[in-house]
Amino acid sequence: MTPAPQCHVLVADDEPHIGRIIKMKLEQGPFRVTLAYDGQEALDVLEREPDVGIVLLDLMMPQLSGLDVLSRVRADERWKHLPVIVLTAAGQEQQYQAAMELGASEFLTKPFSPKKLYARTAELAGVADDDTAPAGSA
Repeated sequence: MTPAPQCHVLVADDEPHIGRIIKMKLEQGPFRVTLAYDGQEALDVLEREPDVGIVLLDLMMPQLSGLDVLSRVRADERWKHLPVIVLTAAGQEQQYQAAMELGASEFLTKPFSPKKLYARTAELAGVADDDTAPAGSA
């Protein structure tokens, strides 16, 4: 049996320890993770690496905020259908509303469950294994 192809995930978070936790969890499955530490670096990675299949995006970052990045991603034909999970410590209704209006696929508030993040990432990326498939699904 050949291993499933890896899905490339861009994780943009200015807190290096959060990025490392996410990277370690996702790389337990069929994911390859690239870390970016600010909004501009996230856009640079998207420009440079066209195989990114999903983005995990912190809202509060230097250079460009997560909302700025999300807005640019949705405005670009290449990325407008790219799944984006927004992560933020500031789980305020206003930010949630803005992220969803800009086209976020999911919104998770820190601290989040790494297992839940993995499951949502796998689901949105179209990658499922026995650990991520919902009970009762084929």
